[in-house]
Amino acid sequence: MGKKFGDRKDGKRLKKIHSMHYVMPLMFPNRCDNEAFISERIDMTNVMAYLEKKNAAKPEYRYNLFQVMVATMLKTVTLRPKMNRFICNKTMYLRNEVSAAFTVKKEFSDDGAEALAYIHSKPEDTIDSLHDEIYRQITFCRSDKKDGGTESMDAIQKLPRFLVKLVGAGARFLDRHGWMPKSVTAGDPFYSSCYLSNLGSIDLHAGYHHLTNWGTTSVFCVIGELKKRPFFRDDGSVEMKMSIDLGLTIDERLADGFYYSRTVKLMRKLLENPELLERPFGEEVDYE
Repeated sequence: MGKKFGDRKDGKRLKKIHSMHYVMPLMFPNRCDNEAFISERIDMTNVMAYLEKKNAAKPEYRYNLFQVMVATMLKTVTLRPKMNRFICNKTMYLRNEVSAAFTVKKEFSDDGAEALAYIHSKPEDTIDSLHDEIYRQITFCRSDKKDGGTESMDAIQKLPRFLVKLVGAGARFLDRHGWMPKSVTAGDPFYSSCYLSNLGSIDLHAGYHHLTNWGTTSVFCVIGELKKRPFFRDDGSVEMKMSIDLGLTIDERLADGFYYSRTVKLMRKLLENPELLERPFGEEVDYE
């Protein structure tokens, strides 16, 4: 299906939606005013065993926890399409693709620069194809080259202050109407389906990332540090297991709580059975 009247170049306008979801953007137009927070603690025992098996051949760039999390989010959004909706200018759209973005630290130091990585997913992708793409992205980000988003920000920083304000006002207008040039949005992480922040890599607990009125990203996933934590059995006894805490921030206008609950249930199913990530992201999973 081609682009219809009312569509954006990055999404199709949704017409047949529940009246509540039609009215909510009119009443609460700003994404930042509609943040819903979900906290989950996930047993990573099976993931750690899976990674050990995948890395037995010791590839140059090993499979790691973050790749599993990116694959999990991409497969989840693919199978739960309401998570790929976004609201701009008081109108709800369904994004044309499934994507994920994250920030790469060029070096772990106070003055280390950052670069932006952007993953464009297809239904036939698996964790193996994703592994290669993340390796390519991180290699590029940690090189001396600059991504398009960083180059654009560097150029704006060099402008006189009065011009910066005009550029900012113009950019917000274009963003609100979906008219921002693709050359700008292609490298902007806030136009992705999901933004991931791996705080565990810098020894921090999981928190929550705020949503932004800029762009279209309606799902943020913060990953906390991997460590042993107590898990209680039905008989009251305790077992220490390797686990992570996840902090999800979601635009509550996209769907209802039941839909979000089942979405989290799917995420948990994938992390408890990581072999499912070797199947195409578009392949359905039984998680009832």
